[in-house]
Amino acid sequence: MSTPTGPASGLPVRMPRPRQSGRHRRPEPVAAPEGAPALVLAVPGTVSGEVRGLAEEVVSIARSELPGLDAYIGYLDGDETGEYPTLQAVLAGNAALRAERYELAKAAGREVAEPEGPTAVVVPLLAGPESALLGRAREAVTESGTVAELTDVLGPHPLLAEGLHVRLSEAGLARADRARLFTVATAADGIILATVGGEEAVQTAGITGMLLAARLAVPVMAAALDTEGSVAAIAAQLRDAGSTQLALAPYLVGPELPAGLLDAAVKEADCATAEPLGAYPAIGKLVLSKYATTLGITPQPQGTSAH
Repeated sequence: MSTPTGPASGLPVRMPRPRQSGRHRRPEPVAAPEGAPALVLAVPGTVSGEVRGLAEEVVSIARSELPGLDAYIGYLDGDETGEYPTLQAVLAGNAALRAERYELAKAAGREVAEPEGPTAVVVPLLAGPESALLGRAREAVTESGTVAELTDVLGPHPLLAEGLHVRLSEAGLARADRARLFTVATAADGIILATVGGEEAVQTAGITGMLLAARLAVPVMAAALDTEGSVAAIAAQLRDAGSTQLALAPYLVGPELPAGLLDAAVKEADCATAEPLGAYPAIGKLVLSKYATTLGITPQPQGTSAH
């Protein structure tokens, strides 16, 4: 029972944790610089509640990695209702809000620097280059009438290879961990890394494919879902090389995938498939990395120690 001055004798008392000192002290997380441009996630593909949920989760991960980050979502195929705002509308709205904040601060007598440079950094939610979608993102930036920078796509990157490995293991098509000495009965001995965007996307996916092959110790070859015969040709090459149990790994976040394309490719290659990368945590971290690199800042990963 507690007394007016604190817990009764014999009960544990929670004391504040002492701050670590020395070289093992956990650093304070880096926060977004004051007045930094907003991060705007450019989401391709047909809009839906599922796509919005995925985009919101990706943005939430980015915000958790960089406190104070202004982040918004704009859709390449959005509408004017406000439920799925277009990329150009989001960029224009963000620029107007920044100008309004500046005027209010000036009116309040605060010493504030006049806004300069880009009002937003636009990060396309694409694992690999898809020239048509990237072209539309550039057009949206121009049509918005704002100064915004469009970053590169998220890949190739080792974190994407990790995400592909996880998705394959979730589908029972690969071991979750190379160090564990157990077998998966349905584990694939050849992987088709499926992307969209034609030959350029295939070449870029091949870099992540090499990283995935090193993780799984099985051959990995890239193919374009949107190029007729590409998946079937790669499946034939893998089988000719000795693979008997193929799996298709979508090198895609998900929204950029046209409906029915993946199912058709799986039927064409006669193999199992994993899910697209979706809102795998690495996607949010890579989105933030593209933004931070553009601004020259380095977010401190949460839960790490300085050495």
